Amino acid sequence: MSESIETATAPKGRLSIRTIAMPADTNPHGHIFGGWLMSQMDLAGGIHAYQRARGRVATVAVEGMEFHQPVFVGDEVSCYSDIAHVGRTSIAIRVEAWVRRRCMDIAQIKVTSAIFTYVAMGDGNEKRDVPPEA
Repeated sequence: MSESIETATAPKGRLSIRTIAMPADTNPHGHIFGGWLMSQMDLAGGIHAYQRARGRVATVAVEGMEFHQPVFVGDEVSCYSDIAHVGRTSIAIRVEAWVRRRCMDIAQIKVTSAIFTYVAMGDGNEKRDVPPEA
């Protein structure tokens, strides 16, 4: 079951990416397109998975994506990531997206979260084992 937005008081994990939502990223209703936000989260999770796998990874699944709040043009979007599970060839990364509204107070609002699963890739695009933690 997903965590209620009301109980999420602080981001979990490390800051992996921060950007500003721009007008080119809007859907027909004027909100930031969910696919754009998902791609930012995938980048954040991929950075974390790449570092843990010590090399290339490929996204293979996304679980539990649920949008709690809209993202608006000008919002500062921050994606936080932490490792949920490491398997033999895969790494599951929990990614949370938080926004700081433009022209408002400094509080961040959690807008969505999901588990992104990545597979470690070898030079020939085959799966490879995730190395032991250093």
